[in-house]
Parts: sequence; structure tokens; C-alpha cells
Amino acid sequence: MNSDDKNIKWVEEPALGLAGKSYIPLIVGGITTTLKHLVGPKMTVQTPEERHAMADPLGYRGVHRLNRDEQGSVKCVACFLCSTACPAHCIDIVAAESPWPDREKYPQSFTIDELRCIFCGMCEEACPVDAIELTSLYDLSGKSREEMIFDKQKLLSVYDQTKDAEPMRSVRERDRTEKTN
Repeated sequence: MNSDDKNIKWVEEPALGLAGKSYIPLIVGGITTTLKHLVGPKMTVQTPEERHAMADPLGYRGVHRLNRDEQGSVKCVACFLCSTACPAHCIDIVAAESPWPDREKYPQSFTIDELRCIFCGMCEEACPVDAIELTSLYDLSGKSREEMIFDKQKLLSVYDQTKDAEPMRSVRERDRTEKTN
């Protein structure tokens, strides 16, 4: 690339005035923010007795869950797309031949290491059947590493706990399209 090329547009650095050269506007902005926090409403929450309110609980990425289909069986078809898409490699699936006629295979074993997970949502996005989702449960704790490895039964129990408060993504999208029509 030549400096005399006609396709290159050179941009001159703007000249700074007195306010741009000094730190006074930045200091005043910082003090203003501090005063707003001192005078404004307090945001203290007594955890775990009180739960803090989330602005968008359906958009929050918390504990995983495995969804169930209409018959009550696990919705997963053991396609391994979630474990392939996972950048932390925390999902482990063992597939088996399905006992149900509507699919070829199902997860005989499905485990997620919640301590290794970075809660990015890639597994949720990769799943073609909306079998795995992240919930708004944020108070995840355990006394040992083994407690933080969620197996299929534990993931299905999270679904049973959250199915009423947080419907599956496919149900939410169907309801949203019905409201617009």
C-alpha cells in the first residue's frame, strides 16, 4: 500500500481544547456518579433470605436444565451438537438406542460439569430440538466437586422445578407469534 494511493483517506487528529487537555471534566463526572450512589436508593439485598429481582429472568444464563417432551421423556436426541459447540468441554453424553419410536437415539447418560461451564449459552443455541436450556436459577452452590456435576436426573429435576415459571423457549416463541397474529 502506497501513502499516495487515492483510495486512502487520511484523517487529521482533532485539536484538543482546554477541557480536553485537562482531567477536570472526568473528575467532575466521577464525583457526580459517586454522589448519585450516596444519595440514591440503596440496592442492598440480604442474601439468601431475600432474592434479588432480575430485569430479564428469561435472558439470564443460570443453571442448565434438560427439557421433557409432551410424553414426559427427555427431549434430547443425543446428536452431540451441544457438547461439540461447548467451548469449555463440560458436557458429556453417552447415547443409546431409543426405546421410543419417534427418535433413533436418546442420552443414556448426560452430564454437565457446572464448575467447568462458562455459561455462554452455546449449548442452548446449538440444540436443534431445544432440549437443553439455561434457567434463571443463580444460587448454585455445592459442598464438593461431585455435587456440581449434574447428571441427567438432576438436570430433569431442574426442569421440573422451573417449567411453570420459565416455559421452554419453543413455547415462548410460539406464544409470542400467536400474540402478534
